[in-house]
Amino acid sequence: MNQWIPRTFINDLLSRTDISTLINSRINLKKIGKNYQAYCPFHNEKNPSFIVYNEKQCYHCFGCGVHGNAIDFLMNYEQLQFIETIEALAMFHGLTIPYNHVKYKNTIISKRFELYQFMRKLNSFYKKNIKLKQAHIFLKKRGINQEIIDTFSLGFALPTWNSLLKKFGDYNQNFNFLKKLGMIINSNIDDDKHIYDRFRNRIMFPLRDKYGNIIAFGGRILDIDENNSSTPKYLHSPNTEIFHKNRYIYGIFEIKKQQHIIPQILVVEGYIDVLTLVQFGINYVVASLGNAITKEQIKNLYQITDKIIFCYDGDISGRKASWRALKIALSSLTDERQLFFIFLPEGEDPDSLIRKIGKHAFERLINNAESVSNVLVDKLMLKADLNNPEGYIKLSKIAFPLINKIPGDIFRLYLRKKLANKLGIIDDNQLEKFIFKMNNNKLFHIEIKHTTMRILIGLLIQYPNLSIFISDLKDIEKFRNPGIPLFVHLMKLCHKNPKLNTNQLLEYYRNHSFYQNLKMLAIWDHKIPEDMIKLTFIDTLIKVYDSILEQYQNILIAHDRKYGLSEKERRELWILNQNLSKYHHEN
Repeated sequence: MNQWIPRTFINDLLSRTDISTLINSRINLKKIGKNYQAYCPFHNEKNPSFIVYNEKQCYHCFGCGVHGNAIDFLMNYEQLQFIETIEALAMFHGLTIPYNHVKYKNTIISKRFELYQFMRKLNSFYKKNIKLKQAHIFLKKRGINQEIIDTFSLGFALPTWNSLLKKFGDYNQNFNFLKKLGMIINSNIDDDKHIYDRFRNRIMFPLRDKYGNIIAFGGRILDIDENNSSTPKYLHSPNTEIFHKNRYIYGIFEIKKQQHIIPQILVVEGYIDVLTLVQFGINYVVASLGNAITKEQIKNLYQITDKIIFCYDGDISGRKASWRALKIALSSLTDERQLFFIFLPEGEDPDSLIRKIGKHAFERLINNAESVSNVLVDKLMLKADLNNPEGYIKLSKIAFPLINKIPGDIFRLYLRKKLANKLGIIDDNQLEKFIFKMNNNKLFHIEIKHTTMRILIGLLIQYPNLSIFISDLKDIEKFRNPGIPLFVHLMKLCHKNPKLNTNQLLEYYRNHSFYQNLKMLAIWDHKIPEDMIKLTFIDTLIKVYDSILEQYQNILIAHDRKYGLSEKERRELWILNQNLSKYHHEN
């Protein structure tokens, strides 16, 4: 997509952007020597392992391995596409993007800001209605106090069919916003007269992203309407350009607003469950917008905590939902992550139960939640009759494909051993050997094998100004040895753009398959002293020349013995020898 934006503009944007300032505006950085350190925003950790290299204008996390430049950070942290990231940086610097294509003249970011502003207006409208009698009666009956109403910014959608149209539909822009955000429904596509409000006679819950922007709404019907079986109890905004239901988790913003480190998160089904538990002092609870959790939602949860506890309603539907959540979560279970389940008594939900037993008793349920290993094995044992051989075969076919989804090596081996013990199979000491191996791994260490081409390319990426010491590439670019074409391309870029820094140089290769490898080389600790960089670079290039010359000599000797050398081949060999002698003489 970056072909629509001039490369020179992207380079200028990166040169204006100080990566430590950019990242510090979103997470807290602490200066450590020349660099900065922080808790990684992309995974939960107890010790800070996220490093920002100000000189190289890039970052790396030694915990989860993420790395990149200012553009990479915004794309990952804000969950933006490339074009959106460039627009965000341009807006930050007050620049206008000189698009190469009319398709991107109307910027995505500015349109999103307009939608966010309009959603705030809608929320203000709903909030004014919360004091109406029917809404007041419902919230009082459910025991929701004023502090919670204010904290979660609750509102009320009037029972009339067109309250939003009356309030906001008089301007074409507002009318278009209502349609784009799914706040109104057209029962007849060919006739705008058959339009009505999506949310009517419902308590309204604004759904916020992790930065506090309202991106959608959820609505719960009042108790007086629950006898109408055709009316869903909960209703949500449809997917829009700012809201995707299968990724969203209700309550994340409120949790992150209160605490930096989140040891655990309790996942429940409904908004009211969240409100009640928070009111009772359990302030690490979220809702999954129904009981159908998605892989994207679990992934988002594990980005902010290492421990998830599911607590769905105590009915058949809730138990089925717990089993679905378990199967979906398996592919996210690294060895550092935990997953637990609470199974409530029949007919209870978190809202009703905590009001009966109180906070302390409910917290005991949380502390005694069943581990995923116990739930998985117990559930699997019920799926086969182990009184006959066929039952063992059936269980193996069901169990091991599930267990093999787990990426965490130790946890996967542990579950295999646990299931084997249940089946009466004696396991070996493979788990113990693996744990010993894992405990001896070094933390905060990127191991990259030193080779001449890695040193050459790595130094050039970290110090693009080294290119000024090598002006003639016509001899080396003839060869296709591994790494040579890339090195030559890098050198030509540096010659053409002598002021390029590491950050800008990497950006040229964003869409190439070797981009990740180049980013790793950009932060590689090659342990070469600063005053030896130039000499090492030139000496390494000479070694490469030596290696190429030796290979070419061997080829020529073999060719000479069999066929003889042409005048052109002899001259090529002479020129290579002359160039190599020149480099040795100059250095």
